[in-house]
Amino acid sequence: MTATEPSSLIPVTLLTGFLGSGKTTVLNHVLKEPGMAATAVIVNEFGEIGLDHLLVERSSEDVVLLNSGCLCCTVRGDIVDTLTNLFVDRVKAKVPYFTRVAIETTGLADPAPILHTLMTDPIVAVRYMLDGVVTTVDAVNGAGTLDKQPEAVKQAAVADRLLLTKSDLAEPAVRQAMEGRLKVLNPSAPIVPVAQGAVDPALLFNIGFYDPVTKSADVRRWLRDEAFESRDDHEHEHLHPDVNRHDDRIRAFCITRERPISWDALSAWLDTLATMRGDDLLRLKAIVALSDRPDQPVVLHGVQHLFHPPVLLPEWPSEDHRTRMVFITRDLPREAIERTLAAFADAVAEAQ
Repeated sequence: MTATEPSSLIPVTLLTGFLGSGKTTVLNHVLKEPGMAATAVIVNEFGEIGLDHLLVERSSEDVVLLNSGCLCCTVRGDIVDTLTNLFVDRVKAKVPYFTRVAIETTGLADPAPILHTLMTDPIVAVRYMLDGVVTTVDAVNGAGTLDKQPEAVKQAAVADRLLLTKSDLAEPAVRQAMEGRLKVLNPSAPIVPVAQGAVDPALLFNIGFYDPVTKSADVRRWLRDEAFESRDDHEHEHLHPDVNRHDDRIRAFCITRERPISWDALSAWLDTLATMRGDDLLRLKAIVALSDRPDQPVVLHGVQHLFHPPVLLPEWPSEDHRTRMVFITRDLPREAIERTLAAFADAVAEAQ
């Protein structure tokens, strides 16, 4: 593939958020928008989002066509079956030609298994690629949910974009506290205030590097490492622990390295990290300077034990050629990450 060829992969956006966070209201709003044309939306139950006034016709048992031009379907079996069947129906012209997919998870869902599927399942990976994770958080009741529900913390921690719903109903002090908490939990995710579910569909898509060859300049936006530059990286560790706050176990930090690292050292370190502490590596996004290929950085994306196949960019997306790694971890401190990375880099360098 050359740098000017369009990607054949279909970008997928994952919409998640805890029960009552307004995820359904957001989805019901965006499904009315003309900007959703050429989008396939996968939901769990039609009844939850009241699609009757949006229907044009029923294409099959589980697929309906909407006035906006997009199509909507239920999860059939598992997500692999659903994505595969949708793609086959697109090829056979049984459904309108779609160019992107949005998946709405259940409110209780851990997003990691779906992310794993999108990143590593061989059937899915040849047709689709993860674009980003959008998480809804309730501005009014979100603090209590984060205190009580570990899944809600994880949903917010892995997000590329956070939608702060019911912003018009929250007291200013409550909303400000919620925004502050989210910025500590996930500094690199922009926070978008949402009232009555109204949000521009454009904010839900084209978040990341779904085609890193043709969109390499967007790696910086996807990585958002600059979000950590004005922040005390140890701020969270200075907070008094609260047994009722699950996010006190979460760490978000960016590691920057001036010196390139060999691919042998990097791959061995990542394998060890995923094997030994994969459960606690909630998400990793990185652009890495390789000593083997100084003019071509590698882009990494991992969720717990699994990593998307590394992508070698044709060139650096900016004048900054430093390695930048953004981590979201649970009970896995920054010092342990830096220490083990340095140890692997030194060991490989000494062996050469």
